[in-house]
Amino acid sequence: MGRPREFDVDDALETAMELFWRKGYEGTSLTDLTEGMGITKPSLYGVFGNKEGLFLKALERYERTKMNFFHEALKEPKARDVAEKILRGFADSQTAETGPSGCMGINGALACSEAAAEIQKCLIENRHRGERDLGRRFERAAQEGDLPAGQEPYDLARYVMTISQGTAIQAASGADRAALYRVIDMALQFWPVSAARNG
Repeated sequence: MGRPREFDVDDALETAMELFWRKGYEGTSLTDLTEGMGITKPSLYGVFGNKEGLFLKALERYERTKMNFFHEALKEPKARDVAEKILRGFADSQTAETGPSGCMGINGALACSEAAAEIQKCLIENRHRGERDLGRRFERAAQEGDLPAGQEPYDLARYVMTISQGTAIQAASGADRAALYRVIDMALQFWPVSAARNG
């Protein structure tokens, strides 16, 4: 029989997630991780493989626990409600009292050297996946007549995701939730509506 693990994997992952979220991938050292998680380097390697493996597991946890609002928002009946729920969900996560400010994906990808190219590639692909999912939802909205004729669904998805990335950087720089909500309100003023609805 092998030795029992000397730490709770779930608690350790939560700590690692917060460290990577606060400091980014490269800004978080192995010493930061082992001291924060209360484990030895051999234990870290034994359970998670290496720092990259730990980051990917922490990112998966982040997506599952902090970003679950995103796919819930896609179920909203109207495209504008989808966009608003996503933008406010991002702002809420980026300014939560219990975690670091900003977005783990944005914080992790902004300062990656060539040595961390695979991590950066993974983070970028994660963002693109979300954008594609949102684009498909807006495509459905266009087919249902919920968007004006000629409105490009994937451009609209990119617009929403660009606003969310901007609020993440603002939050990491100290902006509070009320400030981010004001930005979101302004962004939604430009939501496309049909001429008939305007008139």
